[in-house]
Order: sequence, then structure tokens, then C-alpha cells
Amino acid sequence: MEKKPHPTKRESPPREASAALLVLLVLLLNALLYLYLSELRGSSGRAEAEPSLCPFGYFRLGSVKNCSPWLSCEAINREVRKLKCVGEGAVKKVFLSEWKENKVVLSQLTNIELKEDFLHGLKMLKALQSRHVVRLLGYCEKQFTILTEYHPLGSLRGLNETLHIPKYKGMNTWHRRLMLAIDYVSIIRYLHSSPLGTLVMCDSNDLDKVLSQYLLTSDFHVLVNDLDALPLVNKSSGRLVKCGHRELQGEFVAPEQRWPYGEDVPFDDDLMPPYDEKTDIWKIPDVSNFFLGHVEGSDIVRLHLFDIHAACKKTDPAKRPSAQEILDTYRKVLTLLIREVAMPGTREML
Repeated sequence: MEKKPHPTKRESPPREASAALLVLLVLLLNALLYLYLSELRGSSGRAEAEPSLCPFGYFRLGSVKNCSPWLSCEAINREVRKLKCVGEGAVKKVFLSEWKENKVVLSQLTNIELKEDFLHGLKMLKALQSRHVVRLLGYCEKQFTILTEYHPLGSLRGLNETLHIPKYKGMNTWHRRLMLAIDYVSIIRYLHSSPLGTLVMCDSNDLDKVLSQYLLTSDFHVLVNDLDALPLVNKSSGRLVKCGHRELQGEFVAPEQRWPYGEDVPFDDDLMPPYDEKTDIWKIPDVSNFFLGHVEGSDIVRLHLFDIHAACKKTDPAKRPSAQEILDTYRKVLTLLIREVAMPGTREML
């Protein structure tokens, strides 16, 4: 009798390799989806201008489907309940509050001499409502009160502490951190090409001050929160800006923001030359360095960003790249590095 040949078992890849490849492919798809949505939002006036697709003067909060009009003085006084003070700065005091079982943030002016700064911040908050800016829920000019959405993770000052909480440790990766840096540069790009014109982020004289101006959302995105100091640049009409009336020092601020006449000449604000939005560009490498942290892979990201960051640090502001050019580079680096991570696993499986 003829012996029937036994079917030979085809060796299958180890389960660990299959799982690793699946994770890498999901990672790549997530990154590509992130870049696609970022591009879509960035090119769509509606998505830029209307958070959660509500028309101007309206908001949507939580799981509520309908848009509500910004709360008036009467509605704030009647419906908003303060819970506790969670912060205080030179201009305002901030209270964690409650509105219709939703946590919200109530900001109130504390120094009447700074009311113009407070009202300027409100004006900017109203005009710049978008996916980049904290959501406005209501305001009362006569009481110098602003109501905004609450984000429990707080400002970017606490980013590293948040990423060490067990719940968020899975977010503490180079690609997630690079995505936060992309969010930050997207905000700078938005301010430099805003509906109001080219705006400069003046509350940014040191890293800690910069981080305090931004919020970290629960789904790990970045929002700008403090818009009290956003002067307008108009190069065509020769309109430049100065961030305050005091002397600025240190390596964090751009060279053109420092007193140019040496220590022998006392600082005089009238003699201090104005400047443009390229001061924001100078600071991007330092802020991004904070975002990247010291996790595995972050040094590789820094290496890929070296050239664009070196360009940001050019002494001549005119030679620095635009925020859009930096954003494009960041997105390309994210896509490139995730592809490099995914491809070796793919080759092993073939």
C-alpha cells in the first residue's frame, strides 16, 4: 500500500511577533489618522472657527447634543455655583465651579487697574474660538467675569507629573509627546494667521510662564487658555509690538526682545525697538524639548528636528522659519519615525 504523505505544518510566526506587529500597525494608523484630521481641521474654516460645530456665540458641553448660547450675567449669577479657588494671578482669580452638574471654570478680575488686560483677554477668547482655544461658556463684562470649560488635568506645568500617574503611563511615549508638541506648534500657527491677523504670544518670557498659558485635555491635546497678552502685528503698515514695558532678560526670550545697547546704557522703553511674531518661533525648540522629555526614542526625535530647531534659533528673525513650516516638519518627522518603527516588524513577518 502506498503511504499517504503527511501534510506538513507551515510554521507560523510567534504570537509575540504577531502582537507586536499589530500594535505597530495600529500605532501607524493612529498617527496617520491624527495627521489627516489635523490637516483637515487646519484647512477647514468651519472646523477652525467653531469648536464642536456650534455657531459663533454658542457652545456645546459634555454629552449634550444641542448648542447653548453663551451664558449672560444673569445666567451666570443664577446658575453657576463656585466650589473652590484653584488659582490666582496678577490679573484674575480662578474658581472651580459648577453649572448644571458640569464642572466649569469661573475667572474674576482681582486688580481693577488691570481691567484692560482682562477685557482684552475676553475679546480674544470670543474672537478666536476654535479647536485650539479653551471653550468659552459665557461672560459678564460689567462684573469682569469669564466662564470657560474645565479641564481636570490642568496646565502643561503638570504634564510630567500627569504622565507618571498609572492611568496615563501608557501615554508617556515619544510619539504621544511629539503629538503634544505638534498641537503646541499648531496653536502658534493659528495665532500667527488668526482671523484677527498676526498675533504674538507675549506672556512667554520663560518656560514656566509659557506652560501656564496652555491646558492639557483629558484626551491628551493642548489648548491655549490665557489670551490676555496677544498684541497684533501688521508688517504691511509697519505695526510691530513690544511685550510689556520692562526689560526682558535671559536666553529663553528672543535676542530682539533684549535690550540692545549694552549694560552701560540704562534701559529705556522709549528706546527699545519693537519686533514681530518671530519671537514666538525662537521659543519653540525650548518648549518642544520640554514636551519630548527623556523617554525612550525622544533623542531620535530631537535628532530629526535638529535642523528646523537650529533655524528657529537664527539671530536674524527674518531668517527663522514660519510656524507653518515648523508644523509641516514636525508632521513629516512623526510620520517618518512611526514608519521606521513599523517597517522592521513588517519585514520580519513577510
